[in-house]
Amino acid sequence: MSTPPDSELARAVDALVSGHVIGLPTETVYGLAADATNAAAVRQIFALKGRPAEHPVIVHVADASDLERFANRPSAVARQLARRFWPGPLTLIVKRTAIVPGVVTGGRETVGIRAPSHPCAQALLRRFARGQSGAVAAPSANRFGGVSPTTAAHVREEFGDQLGVVLDGGACEVGIESTIVDVSTNRVRVLRPGHIGLAQLQDCLGVPVEFLEQPTIAAPGTLASHYAPNTPVTLGDRTALSVLLSSSPARLAVVTHDRSVTRLDAPERTGWFHMSADPSSYARELYDTLRRADRGGYQRIFVLAPPKDPRWLAVNDRLQRAAHPRDPGE
Repeated sequence: MSTPPDSELARAVDALVSGHVIGLPTETVYGLAADATNAAAVRQIFALKGRPAEHPVIVHVADASDLERFANRPSAVARQLARRFWPGPLTLIVKRTAIVPGVVTGGRETVGIRAPSHPCAQALLRRFARGQSGAVAAPSANRFGGVSPTTAAHVREEFGDQLGVVLDGGACEVGIESTIVDVSTNRVRVLRPGHIGLAQLQDCLGVPVEFLEQPTIAAPGTLASHYAPNTPVTLGDRTALSVLLSSSPARLAVVTHDRSVTRLDAPERTGWFHMSADPSSYARELYDTLRRADRGGYQRIFVLAPPKDPRWLAVNDRLQRAAHPRDPGE
């Protein structure tokens, strides 16, 4: 991860002040960022992404000291998590204050807030705080429901010259979206798994943390079909792969963390995309790999399912959503 020159950061701040949307790197994925307190600017994000108005976006701030400005009477649990994990890949769902426009929250009284650790995002937010709100609303910088971007080049592929400023902070270190934790009630509930796992949250708080596989309240990235390339994705085991390789006429891309599957009898036209067997490294590589496979002219992407292990929870969540059949209207 890197920080662009001061001149680029100044251009980005000027764009935010003028009500424009920019491309912003974070440690998780790149985002489409606009002044979180400017409703008209935030609406541009929704228009660019093709994002339904009822789907909330996350507010990004510099550090835990900003929590009180955007959270209405945050609980002791919220403050404790912010102190422990911010800046970092953790989003807290809290009651919002009046400074947060309804367009940010999809009309809800709660808002997701996090402090990104990427040095470029930190530098931008601190500059933007000089006389301005110091907060940006920023979902991932891709078309709604698609594969999130982890490089500036991915953002430009998605939006071309529709964005006047795309800050290049290098490849994202985490590579998948933040963990989302609802602390707006007296229960602690994980709505979306991420780099920060349930065990880390429980160690911090000393209380049980629930994981909602199907959240009953809307949170970013929790639709059944999400993070999906244009090429259909199949998630399965070694046996399913063997059957597909021997019976399908389709040109297949195989994404695998287990190199031994390359010994299976496969047509020459099969494309192999080798992943790390470490869950954190796999997560870092995942979206770039899906994008490369999607560009390769394959008719289907087969992903060898990772282990059913708590360390793989976030990766498995993203893969299951990528492989879920899309709504015909999407």
